[in-house]
Amino acid sequence: MELLKLAAMDAEDLEVISAHMQDAVLKVGDMTFLPRKARFALVANRFEWLSARRGANDKPLRSRTGLHFERVLSVKARNIRQRAKDGVLSLLAITFTPADEPPGGHIDLVFSGDGCVRLEVECIEAWMEDLGRIWPARAVPRHDIDD
Repeated sequence: MELLKLAAMDAEDLEVISAHMQDAVLKVGDMTFLPRKARFALVANRFEWLSARRGANDKPLRSRTGLHFERVLSVKARNIRQRAKDGVLSLLAITFTPADEPPGGHIDLVFSGDGCVRLEVECIEAWMEDLGRIWPARAVPRHDIDD
């Protein structure tokens, strides 16, 4: 697996990062907001969807991945027990909603179980980078949709 290093400067770029981060797992304590630097950062175990789609002979992989957002004005969380630092979260998507006056808006990190971290941002500026540790995934994530 080739290590990924991606940047997002607009909503389309952020969609690409969201697709690569889908089903990443992390602990609550692996996220932090650094208000003096206007930065929100996290480290997660990213599921490598491309490896899972290659075929039965290739085992799906996970990679230790860092993700950070710059120009963050504030952070709010919903349905996440922030004191439970060892609590495990599964990231489903990263979305952007523009403000009335672009380029600002908010970025939502949407987690399973209706959890969400909302970043109020001046603009989109995100960076994702695999940190080099790669291992076989135990299972392929499933998303059952009820009718």
